[in-house]
Amino acid sequence: MELGLKGKFALVTGGTHGIGQSIAVELAQEGCNVAICSRTQERIGETLALLKPYSGTFLGVVADVLDANDIDNVISVIDEQWGKLDILINNVGGGGRWGKEDILDTPLSVWQEVYDKNTTAAIKFTTKSLPYMKKNKWGRVVTITSIIGMMAGGRPWFNIAKAAQIALMKNLALNKDFVRSGITFNSVAPGCIMIPGTGWHDEQLKNPIGFEKKMDEQFPLGRLGTPEEVASTVVFLCSEKASLVNGSSILVDGGESPIF
Repeated sequence: MELGLKGKFALVTGGTHGIGQSIAVELAQEGCNVAICSRTQERIGETLALLKPYSGTFLGVVADVLDANDIDNVISVIDEQWGKLDILINNVGGGGRWGKEDILDTPLSVWQEVYDKNTTAAIKFTTKSLPYMKKNKWGRVVTITSIIGMMAGGRPWFNIAKAAQIALMKNLALNKDFVRSGITFNSVAPGCIMIPGTGWHDEQLKNPIGFEKKMDEQFPLGRLGTPEEVASTVVFLCSEKASLVNGSSILVDGGESPIF
């Protein structure tokens, strides 16, 4: 299927690990020019090496999204190098395992930091990217949320942040000025994804037998999802083929959640 993405300019925040890295690679495979940002130069270098075989131009910028100046710098580098931006993937986030089970033992700073890392970062990157998309009369904004943002059950600071990201995309999708300029806004809500070096991977290493039992009992597919499976959905939403998909929150969870 021709997705119509060749030559587009894309930014993937947190694009050097897990889902973000897979999205960056799949966009590059489709012929996009891709910029990534991450807190560490080492991870940026590793990801740029993965993108090198493809035909686009690739940028990597060190940034901590909890620092507003760093977000400004990412956009400044893109403006200087490209002068345009067609696709924004708000992938950076996290915090689902932060804090403690008892919210009374969790400082308010955790609530604020998780919100800022997920929602505030998405707001800042989106508002700074939209002028480029409006100028081009075309754009795609996709925010990586979570099934936890669509139901209760996770740690509340994470639920709140992810629900707010979904609301942000839905509200912008109703803005006639943006969407009639060819811009769409969607969110992708992954379920549990196996990513090396994260909590699920640690759990598997500590107790392989117990982990497999949990997979069999709690997950319809008998396994966790992969970053690549999420990335494929995201890249489709960025394409010309997805022009009518606007304001949606798409589950990519293998049937894990009870949501329908």
